[in-house]
Amino acid sequence: MNHRARLAHEEVEELLVVTRDLAAPFDISTMLEKVAAVARRLLHAERCSVWLHDRQRDELVMEIASDILQVRIPVTKGLAGACAVSRALINVPDCYADPRFDASTDRRSGFHTRCSLTLPLIDHQGTLVGVMQLLNKNQGVFDAGDEALAEALAAQCAVALARARMTGELIEAEKLRQELELARVVQMSTLPPALPVIDGYEMHATFLPAAATGGDTYDLTRMGQGLLIVLADATGHGIAPALSVLQMHAMLRMALRFGADLETAFREVNDQLADTLPDGHFVSAFIGLLDADAHQVRFLSGGQGPILHFRAASDDVVTYKATSFPMGAMPIIALRAAITIDLAPGDLLVLLTDGIYEYENPAGTQFGSARVEQVLKRHHEAPALELSSRLLGAVQDFAGGASQEDDITMVILKREAPAQDV
Repeated sequence: MNHRARLAHEEVEELLVVTRDLAAPFDISTMLEKVAAVARRLLHAERCSVWLHDRQRDELVMEIASDILQVRIPVTKGLAGACAVSRALINVPDCYADPRFDASTDRRSGFHTRCSLTLPLIDHQGTLVGVMQLLNKNQGVFDAGDEALAEALAAQCAVALARARMTGELIEAEKLRQELELARVVQMSTLPPALPVIDGYEMHATFLPAAATGGDTYDLTRMGQGLLIVLADATGHGIAPALSVLQMHAMLRMALRFGADLETAFREVNDQLADTLPDGHFVSAFIGLLDADAHQVRFLSGGQGPILHFRAASDDVVTYKATSFPMGAMPIIALRAAITIDLAPGDLLVLLTDGIYEYENPAGTQFGSARVEQVLKRHHEAPALELSSRLLGAVQDFAGGASQEDDITMVILKREAPAQDV
């Protein structure tokens, strides 16, 4: 067996070892360092760099290099970019004589590139995952034998990279699933286990979480100041918004239990949220108190609307806007006066989150407030539970099979009409 045959055997043996190692669990950085070390040794190169393809930004990111920090380049720049675009091996014996060569990395690191061998990393589905680049063969330039050996190594590297990315995506998906499940538990923990019974009134509340959970909640609870009515929706999806509404809910109940009036409780909770919530996070919330003896609801609304009051006597719907910006967006300097709604017999107070109004059909049209009002006018004599079902049925019919993209939460408070003589 001559030297070249023996060398080929050793090369194959080391490739098999690399293949075995790449099949084991690893993190991407460790795997790339192993591949780069083997490539340098087998191809007698001074340096091996591995660039990963950032698909979102369409850039190449240098992940492995011995003496420079991470570098990002457009996918069209330099020999690495040319290789990524063409998806073909590029063997350059004199880099400074090639117009595609980008010398900025040399200037940054002090390294002098003489020759290079650049290979695309293509996974089994034909997707570009990166580029491998070998620089400066110790003696001479890279030849056809080096190309064959490098291509075999690059093929293994590409498959391992694809597997690592897939594994990472699966892990992130599982983390998201667990986070959403935890958010669901948190959301459910904020809801009252049973609704109070108040003479002359009936009420119903519904919470239908979407596949991607948000931060909706509601409350109907007797307090010293009256029946507390809450409908809230935090920005975003996942555990963070669920915790935001839980925080708001807990602070609100505590403030009212310690005797605060509506205005004081609203201001204090808002300002506390403004201090604690991350920038860009807030809670849209309706907060009202029902005086069942006076048949009045006084409310403040931080970004939650429209607020619907169906008046049975005139068969119309009065719409109220929010009284201020969403809670937690900023401290309150001047608080607007609370709005008072007089509830006559047969009147309805209807609170709905965006999941109803913004539900889209396949054509991209939203359900909207006008359709909500039509349902209220048509079915206002029905009990609150039936009215809720009618409204959800109207939304589902309108949706035409389109999936629910946001949580749906509704609170319906109805002053009972006097029984009519038969």
